[in-house]
Amino acid sequence: MAPSSSTSRQELEYLIRAGYGLISIVSSEEERVERAIRAIGSARERKVVAWSITEGFTSLDGGSSYGDIKDPLRALDFVANFEDHVICVLRDYHPYLKDPSIVRRLRDLHRSSKESDYFQHLILLSPTLNVPVELEKELAIIDYDLPDRDVIEQIVWKVAQSVDDSVQLSVKTDSEQREAVIEAALGLTAEEAESVFAKSLVKTRDFDISTILAEKKGIIRKSGILEFYATDDRFNDVGGLDVLKGWLRKRKAAFYRDARDFGLPAPKGLLLVGVPGCGKSLTAKAIGAMWNMPLLRLDVGKVFGSLVGSSEENMRKAIATAEAVAPSILWLDELEKGFSGTGSSGSTDGGTTARVFGTFITWLQEKQSSVFVIATANSVASLPPELLRKGRFDEIFFVDLPSGSERSDIFDIHIRKKERDPEAFDLEALVSASQGFSGSEIEQGVVSALYDAYEDDKAELDTARLVRSLREIIPLSFTMKEGIDAMREWAGSRARMASSSTASDPEASPGRKLEI
Repeated sequence: MAPSSSTSRQELEYLIRAGYGLISIVSSEEERVERAIRAIGSARERKVVAWSITEGFTSLDGGSSYGDIKDPLRALDFVANFEDHVICVLRDYHPYLKDPSIVRRLRDLHRSSKESDYFQHLILLSPTLNVPVELEKELAIIDYDLPDRDVIEQIVWKVAQSVDDSVQLSVKTDSEQREAVIEAALGLTAEEAESVFAKSLVKTRDFDISTILAEKKGIIRKSGILEFYATDDRFNDVGGLDVLKGWLRKRKAAFYRDARDFGLPAPKGLLLVGVPGCGKSLTAKAIGAMWNMPLLRLDVGKVFGSLVGSSEENMRKAIATAEAVAPSILWLDELEKGFSGTGSSGSTDGGTTARVFGTFITWLQEKQSSVFVIATANSVASLPPELLRKGRFDEIFFVDLPSGSERSDIFDIHIRKKERDPEAFDLEALVSASQGFSGSEIEQGVVSALYDAYEDDKAELDTARLVRSLREIIPLSFTMKEGIDAMREWAGSRARMASSSTASDPEASPGRKLEI
């Protein structure tokens, strides 16, 4: 489980009591962090001041005001000559760490603070981590976590008390509704949560879950790394894959409190590999709906930034957000495209890909939070071997081309989606005509047949038209036969089949003849 905000505050207090002179706090919640620092300073009888490039020095503890010093180097000189116990917060100081003179002055301050008669603590408060190599040994780092359930509940009560008593709020009387509101707001900063609650009150005169979630999606999406993925897909929309579905139904119960009390561990996640277009991504989206949990899609390509250290920081932020909204599902689509080439990373990108990958798999191996990871991949050859080691994922499933019975189910699903009656079609003929087709190719065949029917004076969709449409499609099983056979050979000893009918279906065996 990720440390709560109270744990972050406690860690900060430990560092101050231990005499750490140089601390970096990574957080975008400047106001909340400064409140915690002010409380620690008050308890330790130390002055607390803050510096910014716009305002210079200001007092945070209600004490004396200080000179108008806005130069970042002169600010350090001022702290060095401060004849009192002081905690100094340097706001958004990370851009100045590129200046060698500032880095050198920070190292000098760190050394002199050990010999000083006064406790002097410099806290670099920034939304991003940027540590020069010269400060790696001197700088203590704290990732100040997003508000936990207790903090969110305090905000709920604060906003609720600000409303006139004539407005009847469900969170005051209904504990289940209050818990639902708190859970919906997890993953937001304190300021974001307060703003969303206020907006919900203005809009609906209550704490409306849908309003909170709609705003939350936009806030999470602003990062450009994680996408709050809303889906209407259900497992009824996924044809076949009975073994995988059964496995997922069993794991759903593990997220309930009574299951944890029984001793069931929270599932880590699963890796879906297999033929493109056979339902891997659709399954990932359907799990979110089946488990009624937030589905966060991580675009691995967007993790990599141009600034040194930003890629690793982006991955840490994505992980922290997923843990903050736990229980949640973290979906990584086409994993091999993001982490291919980790072995040669040192010679191509300075080792950035390898470090980002290392951050991810270490978290995957050791995580205690209720974040279920779903990773999909089309090419097993491009996957780093470390990812396939036992302990990273609970299970690796291979999704093969659908069998005859599964193709029948897929046709049934897509025909119903087009508001037609499947019983009016010859499903056996369609199954025969779609030998070697993936689920997405079958869907495309139905769509193409609909276009043909519309062009033909809006004629009714029928079996004959569907068969003609299917015959115009050249499936991947034909154009990528060697690659699919190689994946099946790999999966034979390294993965579990997602469908019970695939292995026994002669149509699904390697090297079968196709009627194109």
